[in-house]
Amino acid sequence: MNTSGQPQSGNGGAAPGPTPDGGGNGKRPREAGGGILMGRPFGVPVYVAPSWFLVAALITWVFGGQLDRVLPELGAARYLVSLFFAVAFYGSVLVHELAHTVAALRFKLPVRRIQLQFFGGVSEIEKDSDTPGREFVLAFVGPLLSLVLAGLFYLGMQGVEPGTVPGVLLAGLMVSNLIVAAFNLLPGLPLDGGRMLRAVVWKISGRPMTGTVAAAWTGRALAVAVLVGLPLLSYADGMSETKSGADSLTDALLAAILAAIIWTGAGNSLRMARLRERLPDLRARTLTRRAVPVTAATPLSEALRRAHEAGARALVVVDSAGEATGLVREAAIVGIPEHRRPWVAVSGVTQDLRPGMRVSVELSGEDLLETLRATPASEYLVVEPTGEIYGVLSAADVERAFVAAMAQPTRA
Repeated sequence: MNTSGQPQSGNGGAAPGPTPDGGGNGKRPREAGGGILMGRPFGVPVYVAPSWFLVAALITWVFGGQLDRVLPELGAARYLVSLFFAVAFYGSVLVHELAHTVAALRFKLPVRRIQLQFFGGVSEIEKDSDTPGREFVLAFVGPLLSLVLAGLFYLGMQGVEPGTVPGVLLAGLMVSNLIVAAFNLLPGLPLDGGRMLRAVVWKISGRPMTGTVAAAWTGRALAVAVLVGLPLLSYADGMSETKSGADSLTDALLAAILAAIIWTGAGNSLRMARLRERLPDLRARTLTRRAVPVTAATPLSEALRRAHEAGARALVVVDSAGEATGLVREAAIVGIPEHRRPWVAVSGVTQDLRPGMRVSVELSGEDLLETLRATPASEYLVVEPTGEIYGVLSAADVERAFVAAMAQPTRA
């Protein structure tokens, strides 16, 4: 189930992240909150979040109680069988997520990571699909694989004796995969069915935003239905002698948690969709500072005087042939007292141009953010398609524009 909004996918994508840090250290930020790295299938890291151990313990306890009624002869060993079931179930969830991942990679969409967590898993796909057809396929393959797994477990049941440990395990895995598939096919964001609904409305209306709004509000309606419906069903079940008050309370708590996850995910989908509508306003051409070319030996005070006269806010260091070799760091200038600037050469406050620090003036939106995120730095040289110097782009300016876009009120 996707719990974090577009464009993540699965039984749990990622939204455009903030601009790179301005440290200029050339390293990508560490993945925060990833959990324990379990492997890299298809080159995509798979993490197990700490919350998984909590749900694994819960599944072990609940399933162990059921085994005690079905196979009382197991005794305490039933909890080992239950733990195996918990691991096998999340193995099925991983297959569900890998289906999304393989489809995304097939469509040339980058996948940041897969994370197994408390309520299922998340495939963090970093970009939206470019067509409603691909969006539909990308969402549908997860539940489809869960249905395939349910079918395989059903076939496995035919080869074992019912009422045995293998029979009970296979039956439990079959039912759990059917539940995963059915739940994810519900037509509301952030579930896979919501993304499928989004794709259908997008196809009909011609606007992805219209699809997102329809699927997100359906998701919110679904959250209310879960919050109200599950406790009512539990109450109806509670009329029987086998249903305890504690069981009904547990069902109500589970309903509240699920409803909160769905409601929050739907809201996140709306907010990120609104943000993506505004991202095209982040254009390198409009955010770039005008720059003045200077040589490395130029005194800093003289370079700043030339920039002031030209109405420029940045300095580009060039060689004798006029080719850019570095950028004067704004933070370094601030750290030099004014009375020392005549005696400091520009070379003392220059950052050499590294691969990735030369960006096109035509970049905008997510393409601009991805380009900057690939090579974190404080300043970037912006060039025309012909290779001519257009100016200098400050990461701080991009970050301020990004935050301003996020701060705009939404209508959802």
